[in-house]
Amino acid sequence: MFIDMYYKNVINLLNEIYKNEKESIMKAGLKIAEVVKQDKLVHVFGCGHSHMIAEELFYRAGGIAPINPIFDTSVMLHSGAQKSSSLEKKSGLAKLTLSDYVIEEGDIIIIASNSGINPYPIEIGIEAKKKGAYVIGVVSDAYKEEPSRSKENLHLENVCDLIINNHVLYGDASIKVAESGVKAGPLSSISLFYIVNSIVLAACEYLVEEDITPPIFTSGNVPNGKEKNKELIDKYKYRVKHL
Repeated sequence: MFIDMYYKNVINLLNEIYKNEKESIMKAGLKIAEVVKQDKLVHVFGCGHSHMIAEELFYRAGGIAPINPIFDTSVMLHSGAQKSSSLEKKSGLAKLTLSDYVIEEGDIIIIASNSGINPYPIEIGIEAKKKGAYVIGVVSDAYKEEPSRSKENLHLENVCDLIINNHVLYGDASIKVAESGVKAGPLSSISLFYIVNSIVLAACEYLVEEDITPPIFTSGNVPNGKEKNKELIDKYKYRVKHL
């Protein structure tokens, strides 16, 4: 059954990430722990389905508070799927987008791009680094030999300080569902969410080791959740654009 095959693919994927990316995930977590200690921010960006990295990490029950999502609605699917795909491939947008956000020396930016070959996320990394941010990229190694679409012939990994391989195969979809070869069952979103939430957990572990309570949001649907979150919201609401 297709769902059995997909289940196995998901489990195998997570095992591959755990075995091969644990060191990098822990390193990213340590960097985020330092951001918390130094009262800096973690900015997050992605295009198309990868924009969900920002939705996943921002203002999340069980998520860390100093997350500043970079939302460009023009590359989100609700504003037009074809437009989103087209704009991701265009150069010159990143500087304009980041002009609406404050990125400072000592901040971190996490950029998700499954292929890592499109100009927009690559240039976000370039511009963020110019501002002094530490750049973390989540990409698939399957596209390393794919020609870049950037004018400088760069891949996302070329502009990052730390790269985490999501271990997703070329084309994303993982299950052949017809004799024609068409596939379904994509894996990149599952991979991405596991990686970034693991990074947050790694950061929490480093903070707890230093007797620092991690700044984590509580679900608003449990008793006193709203009250518990107020202190964090008050602390970051003037620095995190979308709070």
